[in-house]
Amino acid sequence: MTRTRDRTRTRSRSSRLAWAAFAAPLVVVAALAVAALAIPEQGADADASDTEAPDFTLPTTHGDSVSLDDAIADGPALLYFSMGPGCDGCFVQIPEIADELDERGVELVSIMPGERDWLIADQRRLGVSQPIAVDSDVAVSEAYDMLGHYGHSDVPSHSFALVTAEGEVAWERHYAEMFVPAEELLPELDAELDDLTS
Repeated sequence: MTRTRDRTRTRSRSSRLAWAAFAAPLVVVAALAVAALAIPEQGADADASDTEAPDFTLPTTHGDSVSLDDAIADGPALLYFSMGPGCDGCFVQIPEIADELDERGVELVSIMPGERDWLIADQRRLGVSQPIAVDSDVAVSEAYDMLGHYGHSDVPSHSFALVTAEGEVAWERHYAEMFVPAEELLPELDAELDDLTS
């Protein structure tokens, strides 16, 4: 009887060890995946110094148009690409950083896909007064390589590109989150702006 119990305990212990050996790699992979989503994506072009910014002219939700030349006429511009209609955080992001960028002498150009009327409806609902450039066919988003990040193949995720007054993309970042607090985004941007003026 004692031997039977011993054999049963041994088999039970072996089963637990086998299960732990199987599960451990899965836990590690899951943890790495979660960590990757929490960190801004920094691809080959994350520090894209000397990359020429593609030219564009887009209609806006204010009834006028905006071009790259307009945006960088008086200094650098931050191009903000996002998913657009149906993404409340994407819209609220605009007033979150607009005044801060203005104080830094950086022009904010928010670019979203979708129909102009849809964008205007979400703007009004969320109280966003700043103009939004309408990239209805995502041609500008594609030209800036803003598609395909974090699983969104046909629309931008939540991305930023800093364009210098000379028309070069100096810095870009892609986020998994649909809203990035100013205190998280701006310190990194400030470091890049300091580099540009030093």
